[in-house]
Amino acid sequence: MKTHISAKLNLPPKAVGQVLSLLKEGATVPFIARYRKEQTGSLDEVQIFAIAKEQELFKKLEKRKETIISVIKEQGKLTDQLLRKIEDCWDLSMLEDIYLPYKKSRKTRADTARENGLEPLAKIISAQRTNNLKGEAKRYVRGSVKSIEDAIAGARDIIAQWINEDIRIRTALRSAYDRYASITSKVVSKKKSEADKYKDYFSYTGPLKKTPSHRLLAMFRGENEGLLKVRLEIDTERAAERIRRSYIRSRGACADHIDLAISDALKRLLLPSLENELKKVAKEKADQEAIDVFSNNLRQLLLAPPLGEESVLALDPGFRTGCKLVVLDQHGDLTHKSTIYPHPPQSKSQEAGQTVKQLVQRYEIQHIAIGNGTAGRETMTFIQDLMLGVEVYMVNESGASIYSASEVARAEFPHEDVTVRGAISIGRRLMDPLAELVKIDAKSIGVGQYQHDVNQSLLNESLSNTVVSAVNAVGINLNTASQYLLQYVSGIGPTLAQNIVDHRSAIGGFSSRQELNDVPRMGKKAYEQAAGFLRIKDSKELLDNTAIHPERYTLVKTILKDHNLINLKNIQEMFQLKKINLAVYESADIGLPTLNDIAKELSKPGLDPRGSAQAVAFSSHIRTIDDLEIGAVLNGVINNLTKFGAFVDIGIKESGLIHISQITDRFISDPSEVLSLAQHVSVKVLDIDVDRKRISLTMKF
Repeated sequence: MKTHISAKLNLPPKAVGQVLSLLKEGATVPFIARYRKEQTGSLDEVQIFAIAKEQELFKKLEKRKETIISVIKEQGKLTDQLLRKIEDCWDLSMLEDIYLPYKKSRKTRADTARENGLEPLAKIISAQRTNNLKGEAKRYVRGSVKSIEDAIAGARDIIAQWINEDIRIRTALRSAYDRYASITSKVVSKKKSEADKYKDYFSYTGPLKKTPSHRLLAMFRGENEGLLKVRLEIDTERAAERIRRSYIRSRGACADHIDLAISDALKRLLLPSLENELKKVAKEKADQEAIDVFSNNLRQLLLAPPLGEESVLALDPGFRTGCKLVVLDQHGDLTHKSTIYPHPPQSKSQEAGQTVKQLVQRYEIQHIAIGNGTAGRETMTFIQDLMLGVEVYMVNESGASIYSASEVARAEFPHEDVTVRGAISIGRRLMDPLAELVKIDAKSIGVGQYQHDVNQSLLNESLSNTVVSAVNAVGINLNTASQYLLQYVSGIGPTLAQNIVDHRSAIGGFSSRQELNDVPRMGKKAYEQAAGFLRIKDSKELLDNTAIHPERYTLVKTILKDHNLINLKNIQEMFQLKKINLAVYESADIGLPTLNDIAKELSKPGLDPRGSAQAVAFSSHIRTIDDLEIGAVLNGVINNLTKFGAFVDIGIKESGLIHISQITDRFISDPSEVLSLAQHVSVKVLDIDVDRKRISLTMKF
């Protein structure tokens, strides 16, 4: 397994072996990546997740081999040579090609021909040595075979099946599909009126290799809905010629019938089979690309800079039902709730403004969060016009309504209705996006493309891994984190997370990481995996508020003692200036990667790697799409990334699109090479389509 995974991922065998061993021992990916760098050669989380995934695929391949060997053995056809061939195969498609002749399936035309005793005739034709084919075929006219033509036709069916089962031919054609296939889509004529949203694909043709994932997923979705017909096509004549070179070695009747068998094999067996297989492969690749986009976007959203422990006034905007308003204290607890009606049909803007001003003054509010959904832009304008002298933030509220009606929200706020819970969630997203967003199904956050079209199992797995990675990258405050956040910490999980919260309540808060060992069901392995990712801000032990693992406390204290470092400020200065020779402290199991991580933590203990939230200054005179002008330069913030471009919030209801070609002068294959979610950008308006609510932007000016 180690050798196979190493070769496939192009990673050192020793490092792969160490990762596999650590995974077997119960170590998590974040723990391995952070605290076992010497063993893995400093492999990152992406590489370690890839090893773990390949391990699962390897196990599935091995299980499939066992099944295939068992079936062939039952048929009495398992030779030593065939067994070795199966055992030495590490490609699933190739493995299925090997298995194809032995696969139990519905009765084929070739099976019928064999039952009629025509296999010897098929071998005679294939050998291409007879000059009297009709004479040879006449001997097989009996029973169900009524004529010479029937005999030869049956033999051709057998030859066609041999060609279909030829591994060399299937491999060559698979390669042709991979390199040269074109994808075509056409609208189902009877359903043209229903398929308007697929108008771009009514008559589409393009190279499969160059077709972007979002186009593939759109076409496949249209096909699944019965609105489009999607085909993968290759040069069939070129494919036929490739087979002829392998099978035809003469001229005459036998060669002519082999040629007919080749055409039949291609049209009836090979091309339909391989097209379905390659469509599945293309779909899987497109799925993975879309999943990667979603996961990358989700990670950026989870790691968005938090406001921190500040009081917040949050609004969930609305027209008819009003704007739900809540005030949260610095811990995110609800201290006030009310509803204001600044918009039509009530239009009580003066009364609403007075309410907001009073709350800002009473609770000393410096930050206001506004949901970006319905009435969001109008509410921001209303708040800005009050000239309160506070920071105003537009907060992405995707999924807030799902949270509001969830069991999690009911447990947190059993006596509040869904609208109040929604406003609370908006405020908390500003204070700490990570802590709030982990409570919501990641698919509901809305930062991907075609998430409902991709493999849902793979999507869920990838998004779960992304959440785990983000949570552990930040480090979690042990005394304030909810059980929903704690469950994603390395080694914990839902049950242990609840136990931690219960124990925390019972003892009035943790004063050290060591006290984690008193939590029910906190075993040695769970403590080892989790401790380094949990923070205690007010602990007497400075290291409890860093990413330094308790297993290295003795080493760190030795380093500090050797340099007479007691005062925190002096510790920071020494490590910031790199005045300590870390190489002196290397040992058999501790190398420079770990020592450098320790130095980094000591230079800025307790630092949140996410930074701090900043409000974007939208153009005050732009309120709707009608206010835009071509050539106008605007401030904006990236609110979604796709493979084809980036969507930008420019302070109005509609987001603008920066096509990938308009991001930078240099070539990029992915917008994420240059941009990230929540990044503040300056853009120029290229085009405005008011009817379709589309705005084209550029960063090249």
